Amino acid sequence: MVNRERIVNEFIKYVKIDSPTKSEKEFADFITKELEGLGFEVYIDNAGEKAGCNTGNVIAKLDGNKDVEPILFSCHMDTVSPSVGIKPVIKDDAIYSDGTTVLGSDDKAGIAAVMEAMKVIKENDIDHGPIEIVFSIYEEGGLFGAKNLEYDKLESKKAFVLDSGGDPGQIIIKGPAQDKIDVKVLGKPAHAGVCPEEGISAINVAAHAISKMKLLRIDEETTANIGKIEGGVATNIVTPEVKIKAEARSLSDEKLDKQTEHMVKCFKDTAKEFNAQVEIETSRMYGAFSLDENDEIVELVKKACDNAGIKPFTDSTGGGSDTNILNGNGVKAVNLGIGERKPHTLEEHIYIKDLVDSSKLVLEIIKSI
Repeated sequence: MVNRERIVNEFIKYVKIDSPTKSEKEFADFITKELEGLGFEVYIDNAGEKAGCNTGNVIAKLDGNKDVEPILFSCHMDTVSPSVGIKPVIKDDAIYSDGTTVLGSDDKAGIAAVMEAMKVIKENDIDHGPIEIVFSIYEEGGLFGAKNLEYDKLESKKAFVLDSGGDPGQIIIKGPAQDKIDVKVLGKPAHAGVCPEEGISAINVAAHAISKMKLLRIDEETTANIGKIEGGVATNIVTPEVKIKAEARSLSDEKLDKQTEHMVKCFKDTAKEFNAQVEIETSRMYGAFSLDENDEIVELVKKACDNAGIKPFTDSTGGGSDTNILNGNGVKAVNLGIGERKPHTLEEHIYIKDLVDSSKLVLEIIKSI
């Protein structure tokens, strides 16, 4: 029942509408009209005002004709840069950009899959329970749309997020928490050629601190990274200040706390050793989630996969998504693979078969309730 030609055309239409992070309004307005045309009641929440975007999250609701619990489908509208002026190209049964931008299948492939399933339901008068949809803003760079979502507007206690790069059939049941670590190392300037011994090099302090850290893959559940270092004035000045942005992630809150404390201690101890100063801010960006292999929502997706002719498999991820935030706000959620290939790169692409299969899965989830 999923219309292959239509979902391809709609996906191409969607990615041609610019929606870089924090500037999703044009796409939000467009998709709102499409949803209303399908009979949804649509509401734009106030997340945009809180997060500094030009629109809010799109929340849509469709009444059902079956007396079953409501379910939620969620995707994000924003795309990473460069994503203005996307020119899709079809080749080898896949859709690419022309190589000058990302494609935007992350996450408009998810949106296309959901919208196609809704059209199939309407065209074929398929019985269904209440359906809720959230198309969020500002997912990239901090999950701020989901964090500021007006949860009191939702009734669903189960959610299906379509935003993973795995094959359709992938069911993400575990995702890590993440800590953001911002560090400022304060040294002392001096002339590097005349009296360097009078200065304290913030670069030198930072380098020694970082060299003591356990970084990258810590264990199968935990990672850590120094992502950005900036500072310095000139080669003839002992560097007075360095700013560092780092992160740590883990499926275990205990392990994450331990890793973050380790990184903070390295900076503090080294600063003391060199008689420098250090300012450190840490914040938990989002919490971890972990569902049982046999959880009701997981079994539901497995059944839907079987009905759609798709092989289901459970998986964990090292990345964060709106799934983390939904779970943290009392909505049990899984993230589903939709076949995003090489997202966040100019080589991003998606196979047409994966678009079609993702929409089939959405349809079968609805029919399985």
